[in-house]
Amino acid sequence: MRSEQKSLEEALESLNEVSELACPNDGFLDQLKLFEEMGFKVDTSSPFYKRFRLKLLGKSYKSGEKIGSYMFQDDPGLSPLPGCCQDPSKTEHNKTAYRCRKCRRIIAVEDNVISHVPGEGESCFDWNRRKSGRSYNNKEQYCSSLFIEPLKWMTPVEEGALEGKLSCIHCGARLGYFNWSGIQCNCGSWVTPAFQIGKSKVDISII
Repeated sequence: MRSEQKSLEEALESLNEVSELACPNDGFLDQLKLFEEMGFKVDTSSPFYKRFRLKLLGKSYKSGEKIGSYMFQDDPGLSPLPGCCQDPSKTEHNKTAYRCRKCRRIIAVEDNVISHVPGEGESCFDWNRRKSGRSYNNKEQYCSSLFIEPLKWMTPVEEGALEGKLSCIHCGARLGYFNWSGIQCNCGSWVTPAFQIGKSKVDISII
């Protein structure tokens, strides 16, 4: 698939020509489909990859595994500001940041946002579109909430709670809510697992 840019279906046909007994399991097929969706490469910044990774974390939690902070994304509020002690050639500019409205601490950046399709049910959050045939569509501007990846500042999540409040680690202001079983956005979409930040609780800036 990588070297010849073959779709999953084409790759399976080629495999069957070599061995009719070959039968990859469903989990591996899902990963290959994700690989195709990401353009035949592993792109950790892809919205497809982020939803897939979060889905796996949700399954791990439901199976009783402890989800430690080492599995969370870094706290963007502790990251160096652009241009500070960084190689200028590697510095990213014009990135959207979400700050606590009370104390202005950065709590998330655009890379942490998990997209969902407004107005649909739980299935809309699945990266796999084979059943619906629909492509990724980002319309969070119609929603009153942001859904983000679990981050290292989320102490209650690290402690293993099923659900609870998300508060600013700097000033304690209420930012949102989390629930490993899912939360329904006001747009109608059901997001599982969910780490929800109210848009009214944050200010948007560019860094």
